[in-house]
Amino acid sequence: MVNISLRRFVNRLGHSFTDPALLEQALTHRSFGSTNNERLEFLGDAVLGMVVSEMLYRHFPAASEGDLSRLRSVLVKGEALAKMARAIDLGDQLRLGSGELKSGGFRRDSILAGAYEAVIGAVLLDAGFDTCRECLVSWFQPLIEGLSLGDEHKDPKSLLQEYLQGKGAALPDYKLLNVSGEGHAQHFEVQCCLAGLSTDYRGAASSRRKAEQAAATVALNELKIQSNISGKGR
Repeated sequence: MVNISLRRFVNRLGHSFTDPALLEQALTHRSFGSTNNERLEFLGDAVLGMVVSEMLYRHFPAASEGDLSRLRSVLVKGEALAKMARAIDLGDQLRLGSGELKSGGFRRDSILAGAYEAVIGAVLLDAGFDTCRECLVSWFQPLIEGLSLGDEHKDPKSLLQEYLQGKGAALPDYKLLNVSGEGHAQHFEVQCCLAGLSTDYRGAASSRRKAEQAAATVALNELKIQSNISGKGR
């Protein structure tokens, strides 16, 4: 019996697997069993970073190294990949353990993004680099064409760094203060430390990276408020 949902997913993906076992493994979360998608995720992450870097290099000939790195992070960050996974209903095809299934793991950004990278790794092994690159170009070219070198795509950490550099100040230092919870429910608390300032800029989120971004947002907003107050008093 043909799995209509899986066929629809493969059509949206745009690649028909010669070895269906690779796709099955790419869609298998570690909670389901020892044969899972973690190794394919590692492989997919590497090829994704390389191909997207090349695409950005060609699309933005005047961009600096920093600009290219920032734009790449916009495209390959977990939230972005999870959004792309949802667009092709990847979550409906995931094989999850009972715990993850009950807790809604098929909707979680980290699981969706990891599976998306695993699918990329599976395409690479199934059809080779050229075909994998063609798939990635077709998936990411529309997104790249929608990017610009403007501030609207910069993450808070990048904006804070540029703000401090413009003031001739030292770069921020991020310290992990606390990690609580277990597994998919972990909670990270991070402090953003700025040279010469004793103010405690803190952020908390479900990952260390997100917590650092949250702390950077707090610091940037406070610094801009202080700068505006100082400017008005002159």
